[in-house]
Amino acid sequence: MARTVLHSDLNNFYASVELLSHPELRGKPVAVAGDVEARHGIVLAKNYEAKAHGVQTAEPLWQARQKCPEITFLPPHFELYEKYSRMVREIYYEYTDMVEPFGLDECWLDVTGSIGIFGDGRTIADTIRERIKRELGLTVSVGVSFNKVFSKLGSDMKKPDATTVIGEEDFRRVIWHLPASDMLFIGRKTYEKLYRCGYRTIGDVAKADPCVLKCLFGKNGIEMHDFANGRDSSPVLLYRQIPPPKSISNSTTPPRDLVSETDISIVLCQLCDNVSTRMRREGVVCKTVQVYVRYADLCSVTRQIKQNYPNRTARSLYKAAQMLIKKHGLDARPIRSIGVCAADLQSSETEQLSFCPEVMEIQREETLESAVDSVRERYGAPSIRRGITLTDSVLGCDIATSTPAYFGTQAYGEDYFE
Repeated sequence: MARTVLHSDLNNFYASVELLSHPELRGKPVAVAGDVEARHGIVLAKNYEAKAHGVQTAEPLWQARQKCPEITFLPPHFELYEKYSRMVREIYYEYTDMVEPFGLDECWLDVTGSIGIFGDGRTIADTIRERIKRELGLTVSVGVSFNKVFSKLGSDMKKPDATTVIGEEDFRRVIWHLPASDMLFIGRKTYEKLYRCGYRTIGDVAKADPCVLKCLFGKNGIEMHDFANGRDSSPVLLYRQIPPPKSISNSTTPPRDLVSETDISIVLCQLCDNVSTRMRREGVVCKTVQVYVRYADLCSVTRQIKQNYPNRTARSLYKAAQMLIKKHGLDARPIRSIGVCAADLQSSETEQLSFCPEVMEIQREETLESAVDSVRERYGAPSIRRGITLTDSVLGCDIATSTPAYFGTQAYGEDYFE
């Protein structure tokens, strides 16, 4: 029995969510953008009106303003985007439990077992589109096909608010004339190499000698050939089947260069807090801590260190990150950007109780930080802050939410982690 796979892609997700709070801007060019004063001055997302003027994601705001003088820039609200993403997925779950997220705004749905209840793939796709529009005020484009690669391609073919069906019997006619770059997993560099070798369209890749593609791209060449010919048996994973992340990281470009040990400590503190929280959500601990530094002259350095005991506490991450900074002299020059990465992840479910003093201290710290997570989840990220983040009104802001620190909040623990 042929599968029926949907790929649902929310249209201009960030910008569309912001416009729900700013209905007066509908029909006008709008972009969600970073803060120029905080040196985050790039376009994060834009609506179709801004796109029509040539505004592109990741370009500087001054450049977007040159292209479209009447554009309105709105600040991002990532917690709101996560909220709407969850509400959209709740709608998906009413039609199948096989829902695989692909970022905040995209999901695959395998509705093969739901056709007898809700109708064929197009009917289910149209029903979902109408419900999301009516209940949440957002629009979505849905691709319907017999595999994940083609359903993803279908959701990209017609935007906004459209359903595109790519059938097993007519996919050659529908997609083989499209540029090879339209297909999933063919990025800019790969497409440039394909183009130089004379493979311009999906059909060119499908008709190519697989041995030649293997020589050019290794096993990825064989995979491209299979995908172009509709041979994709990869399943839509249940949420609990999605492989855990290989690493969890957080980086930032602070409002000013970091020029002192205290500056670095303030920012590292917040980065480690955020990485630690995300690791608890994923149910993992890490063996390796990495630090990324980009200097004011745009030169970059990455260093890493193994932990004595795999864990995920912010205190341990912070100590490891500071050790790397000091050991390798990464604080010798003004720092423009800095990041912390937890690597070599493993499930926390395999952890055992221990009488080792160091491990017992980690476990006590884990209990404390889990309690802090609960408070923050209920009352917001700024409700409990590390004391050191309250010592600088410019650097002392929450990296995840860009919420300014203020002295009316509560701080827990000591001013420093040590």
